[in-house]
Amino acid sequence: GLCFLNQEEDSEEEPKLKYERLSNGVTEILQKDAASCMTVHDKVEVIIHHPQGHFTICVVTPAPTTLANFLALGTHFGKVFLLDIQGNVTQKFEISSVKINQISLDESGEHVGICSEDGKVQVFGLYTREGFHENFDCPIKVGVSANRQHLTTKTLLLYERNWLNRWKTSVLHEGEGTITNIQWRANLIAWANNVGVKIYDISTKQRITNVLRDNVSLRPDMYPCSLCWKDSTTLIVGWGTSVKICVVKERNPTEMRDLPSRYVEIVSAFETEFFICGLAPLADQLVTLFFVKENSDHMEEDFCARPRLDIIQPLPESCEEISSDALTVRNFQDNECRDYRLEHSEGESLFYIISPKDIVVAKERDQDDHIDWLLEKRKYEEALMAAEISFKNIKRHDVQEIGMAYINHLVEKGDYNSAARKCQKVLGKNMELWENEVYRFKAIGQLKAISQYLPIGDLRLRPTIYEMILHEFLKTDYEGFATLIREWPGELYNNTAIVQAVTEHLKKDPMNSTLLTTLAELYTYDQRYDKALDIYLRLRHKDVYQLIGKHNLFSSIEDKIVLLMDFDKEKAVDMLLDNEDKISVNRVVEELADRPELLHVYLHKLFKRDHSKCQKYHEKQIGLYAEYDRPNLLPFLRDSTHCPLEKALEICQQRNFVEETVFLLSRMGNCRRALQMIMEELEDVDKAIDFAKEQDDKELWEDLISYSIDKPPFITGLLNNIGTHVDPILLILRIKEGMEIPNLRDSLVKILQDYNLQILLREGCKKILVADSLSLLQKMHRTQMRGVRVDEENICESCHTTILPSDMAKSFSVVVFHCRHMFHKECLPSPVPGMQFCNICSAKRQGPGSGMLEMK
Repeated sequence: GLCFLNQEEDSEEEPKLKYERLSNGVTEILQKDAASCMTVHDKVEVIIHHPQGHFTICVVTPAPTTLANFLALGTHFGKVFLLDIQGNVTQKFEISSVKINQISLDESGEHVGICSEDGKVQVFGLYTREGFHENFDCPIKVGVSANRQHLTTKTLLLYERNWLNRWKTSVLHEGEGTITNIQWRANLIAWANNVGVKIYDISTKQRITNVLRDNVSLRPDMYPCSLCWKDSTTLIVGWGTSVKICVVKERNPTEMRDLPSRYVEIVSAFETEFFICGLAPLADQLVTLFFVKENSDHMEEDFCARPRLDIIQPLPESCEEISSDALTVRNFQDNECRDYRLEHSEGESLFYIISPKDIVVAKERDQDDHIDWLLEKRKYEEALMAAEISFKNIKRHDVQEIGMAYINHLVEKGDYNSAARKCQKVLGKNMELWENEVYRFKAIGQLKAISQYLPIGDLRLRPTIYEMILHEFLKTDYEGFATLIREWPGELYNNTAIVQAVTEHLKKDPMNSTLLTTLAELYTYDQRYDKALDIYLRLRHKDVYQLIGKHNLFSSIEDKIVLLMDFDKEKAVDMLLDNEDKISVNRVVEELADRPELLHVYLHKLFKRDHSKCQKYHEKQIGLYAEYDRPNLLPFLRDSTHCPLEKALEICQQRNFVEETVFLLSRMGNCRRALQMIMEELEDVDKAIDFAKEQDDKELWEDLISYSIDKPPFITGLLNNIGTHVDPILLILRIKEGMEIPNLRDSLVKILQDYNLQILLREGCKKILVADSLSLLQKMHRTQMRGVRVDEENICESCHTTILPSDMAKSFSVVVFHCRHMFHKECLPSPVPGMQFCNICSAKRQGPGSGMLEMK
């Protein structure tokens, strides 16, 4: 197909339609003849069989998406050709020797109406050749239905075939000049004459409206009216530069009177820039064929320019141009407005532009065309996105091909990172394309750009590809090389070859930490854990502990414990304690014997986890705590049950650890000596009082008072705290007269307050006890006043027979105690009437056998 667009090449607006020239048989016809009219019918196939000399016609109904394939072309030499959609001739009819004015097809496509300039009218079946033939003395326009024809000159004639197969003639209109165009849709006929456009309703035999012509100065024969039914009630009228959209509506029955049952409302009316040759609907928009006249500075007269095919959006009083294309049809310079026709296929968005020497087909652009335009405009990303979204509908394009074009475009632009990133999405699982791209990136020196996007999952390239990239990084970027080694699985490449390459580079820079770390990772991939461990320990790398635990390398670190703890004591100790079954406590203690500060950290954490596991080292730990961690010495002495107290006391006394010595003395039973140290060396009366309270020994209080009696500050402390444990009078009586005691008044007030508080507490307790006693007494009284149910199920606790006799008429006596024990009166051990206690309950209080003695 040829392109007929006259848009600027750098326009950013995508065209709406694409164009092809109808060729094949049409080309040959128009070389010798000229097109005068054409009509289109949507039918998939017409098959004519002739078994045994008889014709059978089979019509296949078109699917909604099937292109129209039935065209009828009339020429200036009076011929009619039936064409397929490629322009091939399927049938030819010799109708007249002069121009064919109009061809009409009915809805079924089986009847055709043809009229010519010499007044001949033929209506016949395409396959039966039965029909209507008539001659008039003037040019005729004709429209065809299955059983009706209407002929037009200056009079509009309706020919109807009745049930006797005879033709009945009716005059629909006359007297207003030549009728130039007529269009039939369902029961509505629209025609145009010199005055305007009329619409006639066949069902009611009424003329509905008359739409007057606006451009009265234009010759109707040179600028004919264009009529097009959008649907069965909407007529589009184009005449000169004026467009009107008319909608046929039903009139309200209350308004009818003598008026037609229908009326027409003009919903849109506007002027155009050029002269209208044809109209066709496209959804809610209009496709308009324009005849264009232009003038030039060096030409006095106007000349005919190329016709335009515009898509416009009608508005109530104006229109909006959606697209506009100038068409380079053959001999357009010689054509007038009346030489152009626009026909359309209702089943598809196909538009046929007919001129005497050329027929052009316009169709809506599909997704392939959209992608073509995007690629032409170098909008590769949008083209790729459109192809991915519509991959099931595109026919001429491939998603991967578009992606490759996009990658090539990015490489040409120098945006190598974006190009490499697109490779991951575009190349997919195509190994060959991947390797080609890698070598292309190598050729332009951009292997690093594509490295992070290479497939490393289920799809993998040849190992040499990955090795090539690793060698490239190793030359210039140690950090990037290390990143790839961490991210890529070790099985992607030949590990031995890469280890050898790293070793060679380490000869130049032996202490490069990045290369050493990477080499340790390579050794780990290769399960050479000892070599990896040596490197990690040399580098003091944090991953050493993870490596040891993950690969169970404890046997390899038995002689490296000091080195591990020097690196990170906390992590090392946690690892050793978590794996006691692999490295015993004894082994660790032996290794750390020369490093007591590290040994202390290990034993301290071990003691925190389980006191019993290091009990044999408790004696050693006393000295370690005293040397390196005195704050935890006292908690250790408190928690340890295996610590030798004499050894601990000796160490604490040597170092003058008073608090620890006091604790040990008290634990060993020498509380008086401990109190003495608190008073003499710590001089802390509060701590001495707390110690005395903790021991709760009367002699200690005596010692504390005796030691404090000549020290006024101590007396103040005792007065403030002794009141709740010792009678303060004992202390007050021993104070010498005349001794000045700081804050004595406050201390005495506090003693009195404490005493008052004790009195209040005692009174409160007394009130509570009295209230509780009264409440319990009332509860007991209520309980004892309750009745006791006696029925057939109760038994005598002595004779174990039912308490009630079988003969209720006889008199009987029963004794029921509050404890719910019941006796026959004669079964009681003592017949004393005043007996008040249950024999069984009394026996329980007095002990075993007492009840039996009483019964005896």
